[in-house]
Amino acid sequence: MRFTILVVDDEKNIREGLGEYLRLDGYDVALASDGKEGVLLADRGDIDLVITDLRMPGLSGGELLKHVASRYPSVPVIVLTGHGTVEDAVDAMRNGAYDFITKPVNLDHLSILVKRALERRELSRRNEELLEEVETQRRVSSIVGKSPAIQQIFELVRRVAPTKASVLITGESGVGKELVADAIHNLSPRADKPFIKVHCAALAESLLESELFGHEKGSFTGAQARKKGRFELANEGTLFLDEIGEINQNVQIKILRVLQDKRFERVGGEDTLESDVRVVAATNKDLKEEIAAGTFREDLYYRLNVVNIHVPPLRERRDDIPLLAGSFLHEFASDNGKAIIGFDPKARAALYAYSWPGNVRELRNCIESAVVMASEGLVTIDDLPPGVRAGAEDSVIRVPPGSSLADAERIIIRDTLAAQAGNKSRTADILGIARKTLYQKIQDYGLEPSS
Repeated sequence: MRFTILVVDDEKNIREGLGEYLRLDGYDVALASDGKEGVLLADRGDIDLVITDLRMPGLSGGELLKHVASRYPSVPVIVLTGHGTVEDAVDAMRNGAYDFITKPVNLDHLSILVKRALERRELSRRNEELLEEVETQRRVSSIVGKSPAIQQIFELVRRVAPTKASVLITGESGVGKELVADAIHNLSPRADKPFIKVHCAALAESLLESELFGHEKGSFTGAQARKKGRFELANEGTLFLDEIGEINQNVQIKILRVLQDKRFERVGGEDTLESDVRVVAATNKDLKEEIAAGTFREDLYYRLNVVNIHVPPLRERRDDIPLLAGSFLHEFASDNGKAIIGFDPKARAALYAYSWPGNVRELRNCIESAVVMASEGLVTIDDLPPGVRAGAEDSVIRVPPGSSLADAERIIIRDTLAAQAGNKSRTADILGIARKTLYQKIQDYGLEPSS
């Protein structure tokens, strides 16, 4: 995308000279001769950066700075002054200036400042877009992602949630199977009824039956009072059985009966109870292999697996990494009171390169650690855990000494595009540039897939 820079200075030669220089650098430029005109142009809403003189007749540059900082906090402001006092610099920075430069202007230094300020602006904008997308998706469900695999899961959840069908969610540990169960319940007609979760692997076999079906007083040692089970508590709602592959066959038979007849007895009880429960189960095991091994009942498998939703591992849906990482970054930065707005390019590349054996759970822990370690601004590769940054540190792009800036840019884009198997969206995200900009540079440098 082309950025638009507003230059405000009451000296015509300086104003027009800076404008012409910035246009040669590839920017669109708007010019204002005083602070009042600068405010009017800034309020149009299409300004990406402001460069303003401090001392001008009428509305001063300091007042323009305050106006922009209060109304458009993501728009950086670079302040110029012919006086260069320490007091001016401190006051401008305190009021929200991105940086401070004295006249006569060193154009090379200004060019670097402008580039850095706009990179920060673009990072902030992209981070806001990610957060908006996250919030939009959260209104539909708690699952975060934009990959084709996740979009297919969204569609399955939307279609199955209004029904009474049992659902079996499969996938590796940490992929977010519980979030899919949450979404099914939240989008179902039972959303205002109980949603009860049981982590079967966390309970001893001797306790699981009592936990699921309840028990009568005195039915076993320590049963000092009647206790309702999860099937009873979840009546008219949803029961989520996580790690269903861990339960023994005795309990499997009783669950099968509830699914078939909606009836059960408490442990030690004689009364038959009824419960209208929608069962959603999850497992990281291959239940067909468990059936072949004789550890899981085939009839229960088919009762649970009316609809199957498979959640792929994170390494197979890398396009979801920026969205997930941005969501976690926002959450943990807010929790820790840190002004962290995104990831630098090396950190983003490292997040893409890592295989994430612990899936979304591991990514979440990684981002929490990175936020704790990071200073204000951006998470860098040094803030990431050693295991995550190791892969990126091994993948080095080599630019021969003496290369021009254009040649260096071409090499970086070419090698990053190759490392991402030609995925332009992912490449643009790693490089921290807009996709439109990347497409133009690919065309300019002749970097089509065949090259």
